[in-house]
Amino acid sequence: MTIQVGDTVPEVEFQFREGDSRPDKGTCPVGGEFVTRSSKELFSNKRVIVFSLPGAFTPTCSTYQLPGFDEKFSVFKEKGIDDIFVISVNDAFVMNAWAIDCNIKNIKTIPDGNAEFTVAMGMNVAKNNLGFGQRSWRYAAIINDGVVEKIFEEPGKSDNFGEDPYGETSPENVLSYLEG
Repeated sequence: MTIQVGDTVPEVEFQFREGDSRPDKGTCPVGGEFVTRSSKELFSNKRVIVFSLPGAFTPTCSTYQLPGFDEKFSVFKEKGIDDIFVISVNDAFVMNAWAIDCNIKNIKTIPDGNAEFTVAMGMNVAKNNLGFGQRSWRYAAIINDGVVEKIFEEPGKSDNFGEDPYGETSPENVLSYLEG
């Protein structure tokens, strides 16, 4: 079942990667450590936007959605948003590399490598048709002190959907709600 307005977000522990640096030779980050953070820790006592997408380094996500939220961060702050998070069924190494590659300054990444949060939100879909396996359907949510205030979901949610709809979860649409 898909999470609804008024529901508390699922309590999940995420595995972040912190403190890595890239060596002079090679691209594999080294020197850091895994750090566990819970959804309660991330979403309690603040009003945040969480948006999820099929995968890091994918075209719509990297070209429009992620940079769009990052560029409009200060406008969202003016509308009462404390943080903006992007979550994807990717591991911490991939999420960190993606944020660096996209030159993201304001959005915080959440690695959901085991899809535990995605499944608990009812947003998991098969993307076997693209060789992705289990991923998240594209959605955005405003979460106020751990409770879903508003959810935006792209139409057509189903396994192996042939398209990648984008519009409902755009930063412009979420901002329109906050301004309304």
